[in-house]
Amino acid sequence: MTSIPADLEHHLIALRRDLHRHPELSGREEQTAARIAAELDALGISYRTGVGGTGIVADIPGPDGVPAVALRADMDALPLQEETGLPFASEVDGVMHACGHDGHVAIIVGAATLASRSADRPAPIRLLFQPAEETGEGAAAMIADGALDGVGMIFGGHLDRMHRPGTLVVTDGPVNASTDEFYIDLEGPGGHGARPHETVDPVLAGTAIVQSLQSLITRDRDPTRAGVLTVGVFTGGTAPNIIPTTTRIEGTLRAQHPEVRAQLQAGVRRVAELVAAAHRVRVRIDVREGTPPVVNVGEPLQLAHQVARDVVGPEAVEQLKTGNMGGEDFGFYLEAVPGCFIRIGAQPPGESFSAHSSRFWWDEGAIGVGAAFFDAVARAAGTVLASRGD
Repeated sequence: MTSIPADLEHHLIALRRDLHRHPELSGREEQTAARIAAELDALGISYRTGVGGTGIVADIPGPDGVPAVALRADMDALPLQEETGLPFASEVDGVMHACGHDGHVAIIVGAATLASRSADRPAPIRLLFQPAEETGEGAAAMIADGALDGVGMIFGGHLDRMHRPGTLVVTDGPVNASTDEFYIDLEGPGGHGARPHETVDPVLAGTAIVQSLQSLITRDRDPTRAGVLTVGVFTGGTAPNIIPTTTRIEGTLRAQHPEVRAQLQAGVRRVAELVAAAHRVRVRIDVREGTPPVVNVGEPLQLAHQVARDVVGPEAVEQLKTGNMGGEDFGFYLEAVPGCFIRIGAQPPGESFSAHSSRFWWDEGAIGVGAAFFDAVARAAGTVLASRGD
């Protein structure tokens, strides 16, 4: 297995722990960005700040005329009170790095350090330190501010507590799902609960819609392609003997394939309109697109597979058994340029807790493995881009 220098690994662990002590919520990562900028200054890497809000885009130069290889790290934390008991636990009340983004920053700083020590880079390397992944807003904002200008390929990753340290998870196909939301407002004249025949009932219509929506999963969707429809909010009414005038339904849609995503979006509109009409209530439907699915395909996937085998050995390269139905705004990058999104084994000793838990923690040995991978994949992808002259 490829390793990084021990002094660098110790430095990256210290960086991760410093970031962990001082987490910042999405869109407020000013101190985090300043800490990253200090690391880049020490490495002599040029950068610009304020990208997509609080993001940083840094460039390690390479040959002229060759597209850059981008490496992305997200850097925001979550609104949680940490309960890990770690000696470097969050010092910010109600905010915690409960998804490993502190580790992602350390990994990409490590890859940048390794790359900056080499004088024969085949292509420029673009470092993206992205805000607001947890809200699904950061990647699109970075792209709008030119973060992908001149980029030929992009690679990113996420720590994974389900895979042992020293492994790299390179998945062929879906990795994360799209994250859309729907809002359905129903309205009737309202009236007395004792005289329902004098009015129409948006509560009854709403319950019928909620039940009918599940047919989109059980009957409309190809069962071999994953999809989720969850109603998380159902509100309406003020008293037991009043038929209310309004009812509101809110939910999420998840899909791993673009065609399933489109089918679910259209199905929500169709079901809500037809059931509302059957119950004679007025309906307003709002389907809001969130992050797209993350799907690994093509040349970047093949490169990631080969590099992972070189870095950790073939026996330590794994694949997700099923795609994750959680969202990841890396999908916006993949809509713009070819790329690949991996997962880095970080299973801690003893009991582990899921991401977004107040007790989430992970094995810091993953930092060195991740840094070695991203340095190597930037070189491999750069060689490909340089060889074809695009």
